[in-house]
Amino acid sequence: MLLDGPAFLRLLDRIAPDPVLGSRAMGVPAYVAARLGAVENAREGVERGFQRLCAEVDIVACDDNTLNRAIGEIDHEPWFELLARWAAEAIYADPGNGGNPEARSWSEIGYEHGLPEGPSGPDNIPVAEPVRPTLDQHFDAIVIGAGAGGGIVASQLALAGKQVLLVERGRWLDYANSGHRDHLRNHRNPVYGHNTGPDADDGPRILVTPDGQQHAVEPHTVAYGNNAACVGSGTLIYGGQAWRFHPDDFRMASRYGVPDGSSLADWPIGYDELEPWYVRVEQEIGVCGPPGALPHEPSRSAPLPMPPLPRHGAASVLAAAAGRLGLTTTQPPMLINSVPRDDREACIECASCPGFACPSDGKNGTQNTLLPKALASGNLHLAVETLADRIETDSTGKVTGVRLIWEDAGELRHAASAHADIVVVSAGAIETARLLLLSPSAREPEGLGNTSGQVGRHLQGHTYPTAFGIFDRPVHGGKGPGVTIATTDFVHGLPGVVGGAMLADDFIMTPIAFWEQALPPGLPRWGQAPHDFMRRFYRHVLAVKGPVHEIPDPTCRVELDPAVKDKWGRPVARMSGVVHPETTRTAEAILEKAKLWLSAAGASRVWGTPPVPRLSSYQHQAGTCRMGNSPETSVTDVNSRVWGHDNLFIADGSLHPTNGAFNPVLTIMALAFRCADHLLNRLPLQPDMESSR
Repeated sequence: MLLDGPAFLRLLDRIAPDPVLGSRAMGVPAYVAARLGAVENAREGVERGFQRLCAEVDIVACDDNTLNRAIGEIDHEPWFELLARWAAEAIYADPGNGGNPEARSWSEIGYEHGLPEGPSGPDNIPVAEPVRPTLDQHFDAIVIGAGAGGGIVASQLALAGKQVLLVERGRWLDYANSGHRDHLRNHRNPVYGHNTGPDADDGPRILVTPDGQQHAVEPHTVAYGNNAACVGSGTLIYGGQAWRFHPDDFRMASRYGVPDGSSLADWPIGYDELEPWYVRVEQEIGVCGPPGALPHEPSRSAPLPMPPLPRHGAASVLAAAAGRLGLTTTQPPMLINSVPRDDREACIECASCPGFACPSDGKNGTQNTLLPKALASGNLHLAVETLADRIETDSTGKVTGVRLIWEDAGELRHAASAHADIVVVSAGAIETARLLLLSPSAREPEGLGNTSGQVGRHLQGHTYPTAFGIFDRPVHGGKGPGVTIATTDFVHGLPGVVGGAMLADDFIMTPIAFWEQALPPGLPRWGQAPHDFMRRFYRHVLAVKGPVHEIPDPTCRVELDPAVKDKWGRPVARMSGVVHPETTRTAEAILEKAKLWLSAAGASRVWGTPPVPRLSSYQHQAGTCRMGNSPETSVTDVNSRVWGHDNLFIADGSLHPTNGAFNPVLTIMALAFRCADHLLNRLPLQPDMESSR
């Protein structure tokens, strides 16, 4: 059965019949043909389904009503859902819309990209070949991972005069060379790929689902739990919400008790200990937001250095409703320049923010704040596209350095060892745990720091209950970043549940993301109706969502897979577990609060589905090397030092005993500044084996 004949073209016409945004006008047949050739086994499934449909109805000869009825009988079948999705991608995801530089579908629905050079300028500019530093010197410190935590530790040590090797598996990327226009290959909507790393051929992770099935998940997929592999890591492409944790986020076990089956624990430090380090982040990396303490903050020793970003329609609508409900609100603090700062421009409010590098370089991360200064000092030596293979130890088990591997001209296994007084691991909760497990010694045969079996356990992230509401007038300003108002009233104190979440309106959605996430239930994904909805309601829908404070579970974990290897021949990460039932109950309660807020704001229809219980590490991964007061229940001490080692430290979200009811990046950064200060106060090292037992 031909998939390019008149019958198939007629079917595509019925999937997308809009007179302006219709199948042939928007290049749907050519796009579908390309996808059929690119997606393994897709053609066979579509051909079988199409053949069955042709046996039921004469697609070419029948009238539209007859064909619509026949399609209605099969529109739930996977092959047809795939065709309908591809048609939507052709219409709403391609900036040129089949070569049309005017981006016709975007203007039809009211999406304004806001990119200074237009939506179809050059993409994927070649990245310069990596220049690796010489490794024959002895470093004061080696830091693995150039993201939110590692970038801060490395820069602070280097700026203080220490010789630091910073190892990053990804590239040095920026706006020009990070695929900033691809709405299907980015960290917010990674349908076919992402715009940073790791590369597709690096190897999968293995995800064990609650039914016991094992799935090889590729690096670009949501299930992989990918932290961007590049200099800056997630700080290059994040949305940039810069929340401090609530004081009770640090003492969840004390406030709520320990639910059965959980590993809920207090942090070994509290808000007061971290407050000056929060200030360091806000001042040195750069945070904008309201003056004074936010509603959930008991104290603030310094104001934010920049005023808040402009507010748009959603804020006034939701603020009025919050007043009627008796809720306190605030404007979310953001790691974004609201005004020019440090020779970089302010935010230009483009509509390609979370998931993309910033066109004005106004999104503040380690890659454009501290690292350039540290490199200019001459003390920081950056090795990009270089992988930490294992942490090396001597015959006594003392950490001596890191074995590094890299590719050169397509050849694998260029390897060398770098030596240092201190090693700091900042690879993200999944890869940090994996690296420790990949580095056994005679003294610790199960992996460094793993004598009590804690490395890799308590893997957590954030479950995001999301509610949508339709309004009878435009309520979304169409400007990025999009997050304009929040309430912290539900972070703690909800009756009958453990913890809670900050609730805020959502970041701006690209048109294809809106199609995938915000179309109401019951609306078909084919025919005229969904295009009418897009045209009429793209600016009329608001989303309210929030990160639920997860209750950790020791069975949520990272291990080494016994069978699957990456391209370097190393066992890949194996992830298993499901969020604790208390997390699910809290998510359900938060969803109802989000719906209530939208209803009070005047939404004519509100909907939202409780999140399906699953491993949540796809968003804000944390917890696998938790800090604590005992080596029996934690991986590091209060100073982020791995138990049993006097010179091995961790500086990323894996330290978090719990992950807060907020976006965690400000806390990751604050802990990194604190860790760097501790290291500077002990260099050169004086072994303290009693505290590192």
